[in-house]
Amino acid sequence: MAERVIGIFGPTASGKSDVAAVLRELIPAEVVSADAMQVYHGLPILTNRSPEPERLVEIWPLSHLASVGEYAPLAHAAIDDTLTAGKTPLVVGGTGLYLRAALAELELPPAPAPGARARWERLYDESGAAVAHERLEALDPAAAARVHPNDRRRVVRALELAESGGSLVPQRESLFGGAWRHPTLVVGLDVPKPELDRRIAERTRRMFEVGVEEEVRAALTGELSATARKIIGLDEVATMPREEAIEALIARSRRYAAYQRKWLRRLEGLVIVAGDRPPEETAAEIVTLARARERLPRP
Repeated sequence: MAERVIGIFGPTASGKSDVAAVLRELIPAEVVSADAMQVYHGLPILTNRSPEPERLVEIWPLSHLASVGEYAPLAHAAIDDTLTAGKTPLVVGGTGLYLRAALAELELPPAPAPGARARWERLYDESGAAVAHERLEALDPAAAARVHPNDRRRVVRALELAESGGSLVPQRESLFGGAWRHPTLVVGLDVPKPELDRRIAERTRRMFEVGVEEEVRAALTGELSATARKIIGLDEVATMPREEAIEALIARSRRYAAYQRKWLRRLEGLVIVAGDRPPEETAAEIVTLARARERLPRP
């Protein structure tokens, strides 16, 4: 039987987990998560953890400093194990970099020196954007040509990469295209913005109804790594009154969804399918697409 993989990408609340659950009923398959926040144990409500079985969820404590470089070989092993078992790996997630890292052999940059990011952030904040960008021009002219001086996050990241011997430019060019490790169908779930906004608001309110505040309080009693602290909603739930936290989390999730939709448009070879319908219909279309491309055996 030919090797085959299905990747499912989409913005938050687009229904990825529900579609994957139906796919597991239609074909012999296992889900491999490609979500940078669901790798953590202890925040299943806040990170929208699916109740269905998935690989690479809750694999690290909140104190662990997660990275795509550590995640990628684990994802490759999970995919290869699933193929060896005669099943279809469903690589599902909304973190574009993790999805690409799971499906392809990315040339990931070397790990930065401890404290490098904080040092470059201080340079940017204390000496100014122009000075930081001039430093980047000296270290990596190609990256400096791609990054606006006022884009603090990317200037700092480019400096961090340049210092460790990498470059933002080849990394960016490999993110959205290139050969997959196995024959792969990658689908993107497209949900109209008004419907996606409604789903985000509904899901956020449900999170509070089922105990996200207690979950966050428990998580904050222990040590949190720098990456775990980036989990969307953690600060809002921990520091704001309930109604303010709900509105803030809705707004932040909608901004994140807009960012994910940019990835959706840029992933090479992506096949868009409608996500604003019952998951059974979306899953059936994905199976049809996969079989048409000879990614799955016919019944």
